[in-house]
Parts: sequence; C-alpha cells; structure tokens
Amino acid sequence: MPEEADQVVTAPSGTSDITGTPDLPITGLDSPDVAGGALPGGPPLLASRLTPPAPPEPVLLRPRLLDRLERGASGPVTLVCAPAGWGKTTLLSTWAQGERDGPAPAWVTVAEGETTRRLWGYLAAALRTAAADDPDDGPPPVPDGPPRPEQLETLAAALAARERPVLLVLDDLHRVTDPAALTGLEFLLRHSDGRLRLVAGARGEPPLALHRWRLAGELTVIGADDLAFSADEVADLLVAHGVAVPAPAVTRLVERTTGWPAGLRFAALALGDGADPARAVERFAGDQPDVAAYLRDEVLAPLEPATRDVLRRVAVAVAVHADLAAALTGRPDAGHLLAEAAREGGFLHQDGGSPPWYRPHPLLADVLRDELDRLPADEVRELHRRAAGWYGTHDRPAEALRHALLAGEWAGATELLVTRWPELAPDEPAAAPAPPEPPAEAVRRDPELALAAAAERAYAGDRAAADAQLRRALAEAAGLPAPRRDRFGRLAAAVELSLARLGGDHEEVRRAADRLLATIAADESPGGPDADSAVAGDAGDPRAGTAERDDVRAVTGAAHGLAALAEGELSTARDRFASAREAARRAGRPRTELLCVSRSALLEAARGALRAAEELAREALAMPPCQGWSSRSDCGYAYLALAFVDWERDRPAEATAHLAFAGPAGAEPGGAALTALCRAGLLADGGDPGGALRTLAGARTVAPPGPELGEWLAADEAQVRAAVGDVDGARTLLDAAGDGPAPALVAARLRLRAGDARAAERALPDWTASGAADWPLPVRLGAGLLDAALADASGDARRAGRLLEEVLALAEPDGFRRVFTRADPGVRNLLAARLDSGTAYWATVSELVRGVDAQPAAATADGPARTLDEPLTERELTILRYLQSILSNVEIAAELSLSVNTVKTHVRNIYRKLDATRRRDAVRRARELRLI
Repeated sequence: MPEEADQVVTAPSGTSDITGTPDLPITGLDSPDVAGGALPGGPPLLASRLTPPAPPEPVLLRPRLLDRLERGASGPVTLVCAPAGWGKTTLLSTWAQGERDGPAPAWVTVAEGETTRRLWGYLAAALRTAAADDPDDGPPPVPDGPPRPEQLETLAAALAARERPVLLVLDDLHRVTDPAALTGLEFLLRHSDGRLRLVAGARGEPPLALHRWRLAGELTVIGADDLAFSADEVADLLVAHGVAVPAPAVTRLVERTTGWPAGLRFAALALGDGADPARAVERFAGDQPDVAAYLRDEVLAPLEPATRDVLRRVAVAVAVHADLAAALTGRPDAGHLLAEAAREGGFLHQDGGSPPWYRPHPLLADVLRDELDRLPADEVRELHRRAAGWYGTHDRPAEALRHALLAGEWAGATELLVTRWPELAPDEPAAAPAPPEPPAEAVRRDPELALAAAAERAYAGDRAAADAQLRRALAEAAGLPAPRRDRFGRLAAAVELSLARLGGDHEEVRRAADRLLATIAADESPGGPDADSAVAGDAGDPRAGTAERDDVRAVTGAAHGLAALAEGELSTARDRFASAREAARRAGRPRTELLCVSRSALLEAARGALRAAEELAREALAMPPCQGWSSRSDCGYAYLALAFVDWERDRPAEATAHLAFAGPAGAEPGGAALTALCRAGLLADGGDPGGALRTLAGARTVAPPGPELGEWLAADEAQVRAAVGDVDGARTLLDAAGDGPAPALVAARLRLRAGDARAAERALPDWTASGAADWPLPVRLGAGLLDAALADASGDARRAGRLLEEVLALAEPDGFRRVFTRADPGVRNLLAARLDSGTAYWATVSELVRGVDAQPAAATADGPARTLDEPLTERELTILRYLQSILSNVEIAAELSLSVNTVKTHVRNIYRKLDATRRRDAVRRARELRLI
C-alpha cells in the first residue's frame, strides 16, 4: 500500500447543506490518493482504512473471480463470505484497484468493536471521496454521524438522482455486531434506485437483511468454494513464487489444502526454502508452525469454548455425525455446535446428508489432532471406546475395529473380526495412523486379535504392517483346537485376500480367493456337515461354528469380479458380480452388496441393458452405505452407470451431471476406460471432437488388456477421426483393433461414406445372427440401422422398413434414442417414412424425427439462445445443470458447498426466470432456450 497509508488525515468541519448538522468536507485533501477526515470532537480518521490494501506479492490475478465480482457489482449487494485466509481482502482490493469505466469504488475497512458513530464517519468519508472522483455528479449530502430518518431519505434521493452508481466496498464487515449500525445502510440500498451498490467482505453473514435480496435474486455470494484455488491456479501460484513442482505434487497440494489460499501461500514459502519441493509437499501439514499458529489464532480462537472443545474431541474420527459427536462428548447439543461451525464452510465441511456428516479441513484436522493428543491418555482411550461402540452399532465395522484397537479393547476388536470380517475388505483403502500393536500376551491368548490388527491395516491400505500382523497371528495359531483352528484358517485366508487385492496382482487375487473358497469345500462335500448344524467340538467357543457359505461366496465372487473388471473381461465380471450380489444379500452384508450392485449397474449399462442398469444404480444410491462420505467409489460406479444410461437416451446434460459424480470410479482401470468412453461420446456429441480424441487416446494407452474394452475404445476413436476427416488414421486404428462387431461396424460406415455400398454390406457384421445377442446393444442397434440404410439406398424400401422396425423393437424397451438421433442423415428419412407407412412404435418414431431434426441446429449454434427477460446468473446456471440429475436440493447443496436455503433460493429464481413451476418444466424450458 502507499507510504501514506498509515498517516492520519484530518479536515475542518463544515455544515451539511441539507440538515445544518456538522459535515465532513474532505474533498480538498492535498493527496488525491488519500481521503479522510475527523469526527467533530473525536479521533481523526485513518487513511489506511479508506484505501484498499496492497495485495500480497506476488500478485496472482484470478480472472474468473474478478469477472464474477464485476458482474455481482451490477446488483445491489455482493457478499464475499469465507473464513480467515480465503483471500477475501486480496480479491476485493485487486478488483477495486483494477481498471474500469467510471470512478473507483469507495473503500472502508471495518475495525474491531466499531461503533455506529465511528462507522458512519468512515462511510461519510468514503462516499464523499467516491462522489468527488466522479465529475458527472456532485457530492451527496452525507451526514457525519448516524443519520436521522429525514437525512436518510434526503441522501437516498440524492443517490437515486445520480447518473452513475456509487460502489461501496466494506471489508471485514463481520466485525459489525450491532444490527442497528447497518440499519441506515440497508435503507439506502433499498431506496437509492440501485445507485448505491455494496460489495462486502466478511467471515460470516453480516447483520443485514440479506433474505430480501436473496428472494429477489439480487444477491451475489462468493463463498469459500469459489475462492478456493483450482489445480491450475495452484500451479500458477507456485510458478509466481518461483517453485517448480511436478504435476502429481500439485494435485497432492490441492488435496492437502483444499485450495485454501493462505495455506497455499504458506506452502509456497516453505517449498521455496527446500531442495526437494515434491518431498516438501508430502511433508506439508497443519503441524507446520506458521500454519498451526494461523489456524489456532484465526480459526479456533474466535469460536466459543464449547465449540472448540467439541471439535477437539471429535477429532478422534475422520468424519463425524451429530449422533456420534453427542456420543463422544456427552453433549446433546454437539450436532448444533458443529452445524454452527460449518455454516460458513471453508474449514468444516458437511456432506449434505440428513443429518449430515462433518469433516474438518485437512490442515485444521492436523491441528485438532494435536489438541486431542494433549488430553490425558485415559480420556483419549475413552473417546476411542465410545467411537468403537457407536460405529459398531451403526453398521461401520471397519471404523469400529480401528477405534477398538486404539482404545485397547482387545476382546471387542477380536469379536468384530469374527463377526464382521466380510465387510473389512479394503474396497476403498483409507489411510489412517496405525493403532498400537496388541500386546504379546493378548495375542498368545487370542491369535485372532493379531488377525484383527492385520485386517485393520489392510483396510487402511498399509500392506506391510498388515502382512507383519498376519505372520504374527499365524505363528501363535498352531495350538488352537480343531474347530477354532478351522475358523482361524478362514479368517486368515480372508486377510490374505485383502493383501492380494492391495498388491494389485490379479492372478494372486484369484488364487487367494480360491483358497478362501476352499475353506468351505469340506462343508459342501457329500460327507461334510450340514450348513445349519454346529461343528462338533468346542461348542462354547463363538469362533467355532459352521462356515459362512454366503459370506465366503460373496467376498470371493466380488474379488473375482474386481479382477475381471480391472482386466477388461466385462462378461466374466458381470457374471461374478451378479452371483456375489445375491450371496451378499442373503448374508446381510450391505457393503459387499453395494460393491457388487454398483459395478453390476455399470456393466449392464455398458452392454446396453439400460433399464436394468438404471434400476441397479438407483438401488445402489439408496443403500445406507452410500450415504455420507463412505463408499464414495462404489457410489461413483452407480453415477457412471446413470451417465451411460442418459447418454444412450440422448440426454447429454443429465449424463454430464451424473458423470461429474463418477470421479472415484475412474481410479480403477476398468472404470477409467468406461468413463473415457462416456466422456468422449459426450464431447464428440457436443462439438468437441478434439477433446474426445484426447480422451480416447489417453484411455487406450492405459486400458485393461481384455479385448472388449480395447475394441470399443479403438472403434469410438476411429469413428471420431473419420468424422473430422482423418480417414487414414481411422483405418489404421480399425486394422489393429481386431474383428469384433464394434470395429466391423465402424469399418462398414467408412466404406459407405467412401461411396462403396457393396463393400459396406460385406463389412457389416451380421446383427441378426444368434451370437449377436451377446453384443453390446448399442453396437447391434447401430449395425441394424446401417443395414436398413443400405437396403433403402439400394431401392428395397420394404426391407429397409422391416429392418428399421426390428431395430425399434430392440431399442424401445430400454429407451435408446442417441443411436437414432446421432446417426447418419439418411436415418431421418427412414424414420419419417415409417410415420407415413405405419409403425408399431409411432410415438417413439415421432419423437425421434423431431430429435433428429433438432440435432443440426443444436450442433451448429454459436451459443445458447438466451431470450429471457432476466438472464440467469452463473450460479443459477450451475444449479440448473444439477436440476437435470436425480440429486435433491440437499445433495446439490453439498456438492456446491452451499447451504440448502441458498440452493432453494436459487431454484426459486430459476423457476421465476424460466416461468416454470416445477423442476421438469424448468429443465424443458432451459433446453428449448439451449441454456443447457
């Protein structure tokens, strides 16, 4: 900021031209850059509070936020609202000092404990300075103290008469705690005919009646989720600091900081001091002295003592539910305190469930765990014991096991392994600090305890520690009695399967699964015991009993299915998941069932069974383990399945919305390849063939070795290359892709496009053969349409009509649309002819004809046809896209890190602007206007 920023500015008192009360004629200051004055009989005004502070160096411009702020400032109120360190002041000062038509905004930095009189003294100075900088308008009659009603009306009228509005920035507005201090400002905002526009920065919602502007759709809120740095912005910030960091380290830094600007600047400074930035990123955490001090002073210290204590005690868990918080702290109001702390977002996130789960910012979590460790050891163990009990009774056995081990509850940990082992498989390894090793005496007495420790480490993804505990358990198990030894062998085989899955060796996974399956072979042999009878022997030992057939079948079937999916063997994976799904359902294992149901949904969608895929996907998303932050990867597969369904039904906007939630599914090879197929198809349909080609080419380099996925990826890439004129590249891909139906279909299309109909007929795969029933249905439908088009081109209209009717019969049950609407132009004529000659699918064909007619206009349009009287804001457009999905308002709020009331307000504004009364009507209207 300028050198004179800290100087005191005084000016003689004058007389208001309206009220006769003392006024502040500050327009005659010597420095044009500094404005200030003095309250009569009071301390002088500080120039540093009337000028925007200089942004921290190096300055990183963020155009998306500056544009958002500029658009927001065209309305009456814009609020930049986030906790400490989210860059509110930096954004506001950068924007205020930027180039613009007209005078710069008036600036006031609110001080701690600001009185009404003092605040209005600064407001008066700022407004007069802004007016003096505008040669087109005279200075408004601003009183120097809290204005009386008649003075407010005079000032509002004067502002309303101005040619250009006055922009007023109030930074740190959260420091105003008395609503009466802002009553006059609210009056001016409402009655100055839009000529006074407020842009405020605050850590929480200020004491203004914001609901008025919310309901009118005139409030712009830029929150912590907006201020968070994207991965590209993080990379730019590091470059500006002169720090070279590899791309994976940038991603890791974004995860650790969640884009928190202050944390990123701390990280950039720390990385600049080290010789190995990538390693420094891994070590960057909330225990860094500067980061910890900032979080304690700026985030934790302002909280009420009760809230700080709740946050410290619930730090025993990664995420916390209101009931869990109450169980841990003994406070019935713990959930309410968490909700209050999470209201402004930024450092305590909620997932949108009902009731929600809360998760602290990763760096704040480090500080809270440090605070937790300062409690007496007995208190910490008691917290873990309570957590284990709560998780155990709420169907979260993995978390229950971890906390039981941390609490030293050895018997409870062993019992969890024995009774819940199928749900301890590392389907989604979640790194967590290792509990202390169980004592040797306890392991000698109960070797299953070491197995429990091994299962917990496997679930956390710590293969080495899990393997060590497994060997320890095996060494102590030799002397177990026979019935118990059999059960121990089964549990040990299950842990070995978990370790094999962590290792990523699919053949070893299959061998380990078969070894576990073999543990029930004796029970199923002709001479084996009956499934429902007790094994003879130590009947009093709960670990001695009949084999859990369905548990073993579910776990081993899921493991085989995952291995097959990872290798691209989709048919095998589908069969394995289907059988494992039924076994898990019989055994009452919801987490194993969710794993199988979600992936079954995707595999059904990939082969074209859209109706079955949709049912399975919705079933998966409705299952309890899919609520909150648990099992996000499994839920991702369900969303990916819905994206496929919407894509094939030619609902690209809905498909895109669902694809946005499918991210975790792309972490595994099979899921990544299918994600690429769907995303590339949407890009190509949306007029971005370059993006589609990059997506497909990248996916082919890492695709599983199975033939199905490889052929699909190559065929789709060849189709896009041909569409952009790269016929030679398309042919090269097809020659290497094999002779499957998908590449053969694209090859036939290429020959027809080249004008060789006979060659196209010869290349076309026989979609009517008995074996074609095993093809993916989209490929079979595409082949049928091409066959009909060839028949029509040859003059055989009767055969063309018959073939088209057969294709419609195949497509109708699952609601296929895209295969028709995105087909070659001749398909439109074929469909229209069926309307004239008669069809068993008249309603569908009529809809398809309209859809085909609409495609060229949509593809060639320069942009959305916005014919609304009042355009939608950027946030409203974002929420409008989510309205196409199955997400509720609560879920949309969670995804956007907004409050539910904010989302509801935006939805009401969307309905009003689109003249709609319900979600379906709003989406339909938006599509007509090509807003989505």
